[in-house]
Amino acid sequence: MYPDITLQAMNKEDNDLGLDFFPLVIPPYKEESSETYCFAFRDRRLLLLNENGNFRLPSLEETGNMDITILRQQYLGELKSISCFSMELDGSKDMGNNDNFGFFVLRELGAILQAPLPLIAGKAVHIMEWDKNTMFCGRCGSSTSLKENERAKQCPECGFLAFPKISPAIIVLIEKEDKVLLARSPNFRPGLYSIIAGFVEPGESIEQAVVREVREEVGISIKNVRYFGSQPWPYPDSLMIGFTAEFLEGEIQVDGIEIDNAGWFRKDEIPAIPGIDSISGQLIEYFISRHS
Repeated sequence: MYPDITLQAMNKEDNDLGLDFFPLVIPPYKEESSETYCFAFRDRRLLLLNENGNFRLPSLEETGNMDITILRQQYLGELKSISCFSMELDGSKDMGNNDNFGFFVLRELGAILQAPLPLIAGKAVHIMEWDKNTMFCGRCGSSTSLKENERAKQCPECGFLAFPKISPAIIVLIEKEDKVLLARSPNFRPGLYSIIAGFVEPGESIEQAVVREVREEVGISIKNVRYFGSQPWPYPDSLMIGFTAEFLEGEIQVDGIEIDNAGWFRKDEIPAIPGIDSISGQLIEYFISRHS
């Protein structure tokens, strides 16, 4: 029996792509000299050009003129009047960072590029990997092609459509009076704690997933589940849906698989946690601010 659950958006800083970026499938007609941004990835690392120590995105022309093979390319949309493209570069040729360019992991981009470019980079790598993973039809095995009028891959033999995969996952901050539940995965770096998260299962609502994941991973029941916000999370294709909740009953019993340690922490006891560029860090910061 699931407890009553209320969806109530919390007031928090809006961190989405905003109105500056408009996703499109077909590029509008422009002059050849129009400005472009190219989100070019090699092994999930983004290519940036180095201009006197300042890194920037290359244009479509600059990327095409480099001595590297472009394996695939997709148009993403318009950032104001700038056309944005995603592409995968051949990773077989050794190209380390040098004085002219560098390759950077997604988590580094927030400190290098201005908003909303790091978020568009997340969208770009998501689309690029979906394109790579759907080269062949999952139903009959034939080669697929991009559909002209929507973001999809189509099989010419059986007609099957493959849309970009998005994996919904919940993440929840649980409070017990003046304490917050923090837990650590065996995969975390030493000393790092976060909050409970997990993927939504088929046939399950996101609200049910919150209650189930908490019970499975730490063995307690919760109440007053409220919506906090969401964040695209391209590792590799998740959408994190954030909630807050209150402790109802039970004793912490970690599952020993996804969670190897968990406990209740006051705000002045909180160990190392994720940064506020992630929704997990934002939720924990929300707890800290409420108890300051």
